[in-house]
Amino acid sequence: MKPMVRQIVQHRIFEYFIVAIILFSAVLIGMETSDDLMLSYGDWIRWGNHLVLFVFIAEAALKIYALSPRMGDYFKDGWNVFDFTIIVLALVPSTGDLAMLARMARLLRVLRLISAIPELRLIVATLMKSIPSMGNIMLLMGVIFYIYAVAGQQLFHAHDPQHWDNIGIALLTLFRIVTLEDWTDIMYTAMEMHPLSWIYFVSFVIMGTFVIINLFIAVVLNNLEEAKAERLRELRQPPTRDCLMNELEQTQKALSQLREQLADVDAKSLHRD
Repeated sequence: MKPMVRQIVQHRIFEYFIVAIILFSAVLIGMETSDDLMLSYGDWIRWGNHLVLFVFIAEAALKIYALSPRMGDYFKDGWNVFDFTIIVLALVPSTGDLAMLARMARLLRVLRLISAIPELRLIVATLMKSIPSMGNIMLLMGVIFYIYAVAGQQLFHAHDPQHWDNIGIALLTLFRIVTLEDWTDIMYTAMEMHPLSWIYFVSFVIMGTFVIINLFIAVVLNNLEEAKAERLRELRQPPTRDCLMNELEQTQKALSQLREQLADVDAKSLHRD
């Protein structure tokens, strides 16, 4: 029984079914934002939410049963813990003081799409691996921002206090510039007082936008390749004892059927002779 349940929860069709349920849940959550739809189909939407929750609970129960008696193996996988946490939060009553928490818990069900699709899990794993390296890049970016913010405040605060009045406003202005959102308007205003101010702005755009952001992209791509290699190593792991026993049983059944067929052929040959 357990090998069959294990094959079911690992089957591609089962994964597609769970993805479909998650998408259905997302549609229900979107419908709940409309007062007209809730007035007309509120009961159906609530029953749909109950159905989605039942499917999630059944999925978790099947996975835990497939790994029993080693139930701890289920919680060793971070994605299983993530799914189980969302299920527990979805059980919060949707009335009284906990109504808002219950609605937010239902919204979290959409995040299950990440754990249900292997490609999305790979991307999230890549981002998690990239955090330490991104921290160093953000430190470098912070230093550059601070230097340019102090310099910009000293140079332009008298002429353009709206954007350079103090270091806090200057940092917000630099963030606007690094996103390339109408940064030329700020530059032209500064050039009215200092014609060579374009050097300050162009150098910051090159440093902040082109260099730093490309460093972020390079780190993510590098960790993506490492995550793909790690995924391939996991797929190449030696089969477990249960898998070998299951394959052995299937091989024995195939040999038994082959013996029966050979015996039938021999019996027919003797009958003809």
